[in-house]
Amino acid sequence: MPQTLAEQILSHAAGRSVQAGEVVTVRVDLAMIHDSLAPGIIRLLHEDLGAERVWDVDKVAVVIDHVAPAATVQTATHQANTRKWVREQNITHLFDVGRGISHQVLVEERLAQPGMIVAGSDSHSTGYGAVGAFGTGMGSTDMALILATGRTWMRVPETVRILARGQFRPGVSAKDLGLYAARVLRADGATYAAVEWHGVDFLSVGDRMTLATLSIEVGGKAGIVPPTGAPAADLRVPDWLRVEAGATYLRTVEVDLDTLEPQISMPPFVDNVADLRDVGKVAVDVVYLGTCTNGRYEDMAAAAQILRGRTIAKGTRMIVVPASSESLQQAAADGTLTTLLAAGATIGTPGCGACIGRHMGVLAPGEVCVFTGNRNFRGRMGSPDAQIYLTSPEVAAATALTGYITHPQDVMA
Repeated sequence: MPQTLAEQILSHAAGRSVQAGEVVTVRVDLAMIHDSLAPGIIRLLHEDLGAERVWDVDKVAVVIDHVAPAATVQTATHQANTRKWVREQNITHLFDVGRGISHQVLVEERLAQPGMIVAGSDSHSTGYGAVGAFGTGMGSTDMALILATGRTWMRVPETVRILARGQFRPGVSAKDLGLYAARVLRADGATYAAVEWHGVDFLSVGDRMTLATLSIEVGGKAGIVPPTGAPAADLRVPDWLRVEAGATYLRTVEVDLDTLEPQISMPPFVDNVADLRDVGKVAVDVVYLGTCTNGRYEDMAAAAQILRGRTIAKGTRMIVVPASSESLQQAAADGTLTTLLAAGATIGTPGCGACIGRHMGVLAPGEVCVFTGNRNFRGRMGSPDAQIYLTSPEVAAATALTGYITHPQDVMA
């Protein structure tokens, strides 16, 4: 019987053919924990489960990215204790302050590969689906059990298919496709489902991560882009992983990229999405480019192309936080970083930045922010009285130029 990508991956991990709805126990190929939750997970592992060591030191990655560099003494203490634990356990993969966001880094380091099950202590671990992995976020107790045993259980999810056709027009990008999917499916439209993104072979791995990370915003258990197209040449795609005709999908959402307009998610919900031109002239205090969804080199380059030779609007701040040190280095090497700085942007340390409202650009009451991230709930980036609009890097750059929400085509040369 033809299978979805999620069914294929879970079948391989379970050692038998499985279908949506079955409850299975599977081996985990890679476990990721980050600085914010690591202390609690470590405590659960040792004190509650009584495990002295992790199951496989080569299959655990620890990333210090959520509050990096540390913003308080308490955070610094937790991070120091986590580093000490990593040394004591002889864990192979520690990515410390400045290396970047876990999802971006593990893909860059080629630790996440097609067909793997990657479990992470962050909800946006769906991002590993950018390379055709089954990436999923799990709670602290589940992560502690995985660290102890290398295994977990789950119900095999049904699959929602996003079927794109055509090509993006100038000023439109992968973020707009992701937001449009949220507009159609709504926040609960793919609850506990795998979201498969078809028709995007032309996208880079980075753009595929934009889609995979946004899968959780429609309730997805995983977000998987088939490992096909040019990027697949650099991946270790197993022979058994392929799109199979006749696979059963819970729902298919068709998107015509040739007619897709820039999308914008309005506060306070991610699925409150509209065409950008329908929003009107909204003044903006802060433009924030970053996160695992849109903080990569190509996102900075897209913004720099619009900002080149220009200056951001008076009274508007632009903060750029690269997703990784690799992205930052690439942006520095080809002049992208210089362009952003010349335009008036401020550059932060690679990492999650203000995405969770703990440091590096939190919002004050009443401020309006255009954000290339993935969530705009009340209080997400600071004050609950601030307003967050989610957009693409192109819209963010255009907005920085004018000081109000702006269509990229209105400022593109």
